[in-house]
Amino acid sequence: MKHWARLLLAATTVMTTALPATAAAAAESHSERIIFDGGGDDTLNGIRYHSFRIPALIRTNANTLIAFAEGRAAGNGDYGNINLLYKRSTDNGATWSKLAEVVGSGQGVWGNPTPVVDRSTGRIWLFMNHQPDGHHPVDSWDDRQVWLSSSADDGVTWQAPVNLSASLKPRNLATGKSWNWDAVGPGVGIQTTVRNPGRLVIPAQHRNIYSDDHGTTWKVQVLETTTGAAMEQTGESTVLELADGRLYRNDRPTSANWANVKRRWVARGTIESGFTPFSGADCLLDPLNEASTMRYNADTPARLAFVNSASTTTRTKMRIRMSEDEGRTWSYSRPFSDAPLPGESSTYKEGGYSSIVKTADYHVGALIEVNENTGSSSTSHRSIAFRKVNLPWIQGGVREPNCVE
Repeated sequence: MKHWARLLLAATTVMTTALPATAAAAAESHSERIIFDGGGDDTLNGIRYHSFRIPALIRTNANTLIAFAEGRAAGNGDYGNINLLYKRSTDNGATWSKLAEVVGSGQGVWGNPTPVVDRSTGRIWLFMNHQPDGHHPVDSWDDRQVWLSSSADDGVTWQAPVNLSASLKPRNLATGKSWNWDAVGPGVGIQTTVRNPGRLVIPAQHRNIYSDDHGTTWKVQVLETTTGAAMEQTGESTVLELADGRLYRNDRPTSANWANVKRRWVARGTIESGFTPFSGADCLLDPLNEASTMRYNADTPARLAFVNSASTTTRTKMRIRMSEDEGRTWSYSRPFSDAPLPGESSTYKEGGYSSIVKTADYHVGALIEVNENTGSSSTSHRSIAFRKVNLPWIQGGVREPNCVE
């Protein structure tokens, strides 16, 4: 429902003195606002969406930000009438377009947005999962499908999605059981620049989906170790390219694996040669939730960014971390609670799924879920906030030299 704080723009920028002693004080900058308003004014085609969840965020070749989300029409649950929606910003997130739809046909689920931008062509490829008729439970292979749409005009319009399940969703797990549940992302894909430059890679459950011909055809690498062992210990997934050209997967573990270590599960490798086995990242606490990663810059010192709820018990401890050694350590971090959303309280809480991108003005842009009433989570409205923080703001947090994967 409409929260009083949303009447504020909530795009507050603060200027403070940074801590480094070796340079002149840097200006910390942050802003935060709700851009998908569950139960509020975000309506489309006669639907006032109860909740918005599962964000994804990209920056196009034209420096347009596109924020995707699942619009959940009647409730906040994972099943039912769920449409894939988006908003665009052409001013680095200061203002956003009205709600628009990629696809929403039928009464089923269109969700798990996982876009990637082809920097060579400018085309945006958007993977998603579809459950016809909102199937629940998902107990057969075709109850949960892989679909693909694209845009050639900077995300203004989208092609009708096509079903690529037959070629991109394996029929069986390594155990021989039917591969029923499935997840692309959710989050974003990447385009590689070091090894196989131009390759598009989409992280997905137990596999990578990739294209070497600018999206004309797509292939699957089922995740295996370098010795050929199946890697089926994780679900929702992220990917980025390391400086040496290897891929870095930082994934949500399955419930059974999470119970053992309560950490993010990470692996490194290549599509051609396989990966190191997944293992728990000691420093990256995880409450069994989605997270987001990206490369912030490649020049020295090269930096990676990571966002999740840094807790083993709650999704409301959202924190951004930076690594300057390709993910071996995460040497500094800052909780987003240092810049709380207007109106945050013991029950109106930010936290959950996220997606991050580097904006054209050198900030980290982040979409983060908001639970409007944690005391009634099964029925509460869910919204999505857009945050921007600059590097000095992140560096103004805490140093963690012993935060080792």
